[in-house]
Amino acid sequence: MRAARLMSVILLLQSRGGMTAAELARELEVSERTVHRDVLALSEAGVPVYADRGRGGGYRLLDGYRTRLTGLDRAEAEALFLSGVPEALREMGLGEVAATARLKAAAALSPSLRDAPATATQRFHLDAPGWFAGERPPPPALAPLARAVWDDRPVTVRYREAERTLEPYGLVLKGGVWYLATRTAIYRVDRFGDVVLHLDRRFARDRDFDLAAFWAGRAAEFSRSLFSRSLLREHVTLRLSPHGRRVLRSAADPAALPDALASMGEPDGQGWVTVRLPVESYEVAYGQVLRFGPDAEVLDPPGLRALMAGAAARMTALYG
Repeated sequence: MRAARLMSVILLLQSRGGMTAAELARELEVSERTVHRDVLALSEAGVPVYADRGRGGGYRLLDGYRTRLTGLDRAEAEALFLSGVPEALREMGLGEVAATARLKAAAALSPSLRDAPATATQRFHLDAPGWFAGERPPPPALAPLARAVWDDRPVTVRYREAERTLEPYGLVLKGGVWYLATRTAIYRVDRFGDVVLHLDRRFARDRDFDLAAFWAGRAAEFSRSLFSRSLLREHVTLRLSPHGRRVLRSAADPAALPDALASMGEPDGQGWVTVRLPVESYEVAYGQVLRFGPDAEVLDPPGLRALMAGAAARMTALYG
């Protein structure tokens, strides 16, 4: 543990030119006293680190000194490609590995590029978890499954009261929920019970397996299955203005949108088009059509058209 921290001190000083004890302590999550002891240990080991006194001082490395400890090992290299999702890395137990990988990458940059990581993180941020997740802890099964995925180890798990042996190909984080992908199936990680990692053997991974493409295909199948299970049982016919056509993408159910767009006719002389929109019920459709305001006219069914006319009349009286 201390050896890793000492290396981190060297890499931080190498990549940033110089840091105060307080800055190092915050970065390494240790006390300033621990930083002073670590710097003394490095100096005794022959690392040319010195204290720069005066205004803006701190610890620095002798000009021209470059550590040879910047080579990434496999775990660090793999974690580096996921460093844009730090929360996901922490949940998989890879936070410390990723931090070391980023330090090594930064230390290897030329002095003119040292500010590139900070420049990027100040401008772009990926927040993967869903809203209102609160302080919900990661699923207990996530860390061992992540280890199995990295090492191509089979696992025996309890899933929905049944024991299964799986070959875990990958993990997907979607809307704050973790999913495990095997070669042929998708499982929600928070539904796993005990996980037994088989350290005595590895499975032969299909080198042609593409996790992103597999997930996209399964997601599309799931969307189509929702539609085929007749959640969208009814249809309404709308006449939409040019602005209403833009509103359609946010007002319609995502599963209904492809059929609605495919049904769209040619614009009339005023730019209005007719679409046939699948809906769950006419009650739900009423709320959806209200979102269009004056940019949608219900043509069918007559009952929904009457409801919209009544709503228009009440709004006219309200705002009269």
